[in-house]
Amino acid sequence: MTANGHILTCYHVIKDSERINVVLQDGRILEAMLVGQDPHTDLAVLKVNDENLPVIPQSGEYKTQVGDLVLAIGNPYNLGQTTTQGIISATGRSGLSNYVSNANYADFIQMDAVLNEGNSGGALVDSNGTLVGINNANFKTLDRNRRIKDVAGIFFAVPYALAKRVMDDIIAHGRVIRGYLGISGTEFLGESGILVTGVDPLGPAARAGIKAGDMLIKIDGKPIEGTFKTLDQVAETPPGSNLSFELLRGESRERMTVSVTISELTSN
Repeated sequence: MTANGHILTCYHVIKDSERINVVLQDGRILEAMLVGQDPHTDLAVLKVNDENLPVIPQSGEYKTQVGDLVLAIGNPYNLGQTTTQGIISATGRSGLSNYVSNANYADFIQMDAVLNEGNSGGALVDSNGTLVGINNANFKTLDRNRRIKDVAGIFFAVPYALAKRVMDDIIAHGRVIRGYLGISGTEFLGESGILVTGVDPLGPAARAGIKAGDMLIKIDGKPIEGTFKTLDQVAETPPGSNLSFELLRGESRERMTVSVTISELTSN
């Protein structure tokens, strides 16, 4: 990712490793140091001590679109530099944390370029070789016997823009700094807002007076568009900042506004 040796990969690939070695394209083997990790996106940043290393092409202006051709590069079953081809099937996928690693961010790329064991942490690139995302995993569900099984043709990657933000935060701070609200919620088809289904009793929402059963309808004066998008907005809010929430409470739908001081999301 950088000429001075920063490498981006999946956290589950290097988790619990006692030693990490990196094989370069020229055949050299370098020991890598773990700079930091982010379980929420299943990403980790490594560092090797070398200079003037080749850097994968990157563009902050690139925006993935459904139908784009992509190539997944990886090391499945130790078959190095294996490349598979597919298209982007969807963007902004969320709610994948049940069976896909520990990742629970709401912004994954869905594509059909085949990922096998060993592809995780590899590059997803476009036809020009520009980095599109970091390959993560295939979709998993439960069979009739409640056993986890893979689903063919559905694979996920962390988009480049998100992965780059995570990497920059880890390099600068040793961790990713995210805002935390402390609620769980759901939404209803045809009705804007979030119905609060649970509140962390020690979280900022509880301290501000938000309760289970409240319907959040606006954030900082703007209509709420969905649970995951709102929680992503909270995550991008610096801890210590205030967010204003307009809500409806009770059967009478009493309208009120509360100010919440956002805290920092921890890995736990």
